[in-house]
Amino acid sequence: MESSSSQQRSDRPRVLVVDDDMEITEALRYALESQGFEVAVARDGNEGLAMAEKHKPDLLVLDMMMPKRSGFLVLEQLRREGNTDLPVIMITGNEGSRHQQYAELLGVVDYIRKPFAMDRLVASARRLLNIESE
Repeated sequence: MESSSSQQRSDRPRVLVVDDDMEITEALRYALESQGFEVAVARDGNEGLAMAEKHKPDLLVLDMMMPKRSGFLVLEQLRREGNTDLPVIMITGNEGSRHQQYAELLGVVDYIRKPFAMDRLVASARRLLNIESE
């Protein structure tokens, strides 16, 4: 029998990290879990979409450039499916301002360029989910 996800949801905020770079996902998982977040990881855009639908995260950390489906395509699909309230932090190695403008048009709340300090991302996650610093 599956455990009730409503019980888990009340315990810790759920973050879905979608990035194809294993080093980054593991660092993010460690940093976020150490702050009390429950973290799920998807390695590409297609897996990210499936996991977002299944796990209903409270926050999405999304890489822009990934194999199979880019972060933009993932976000476009989620928005079309009605996930308009899901806060999204987009991480990218891209320097272009056009990409940032499009991300913001899609409702990305924070746009973080790689490389970045983990503290910066964790602080953003805490702020977006209204979690007070301890």
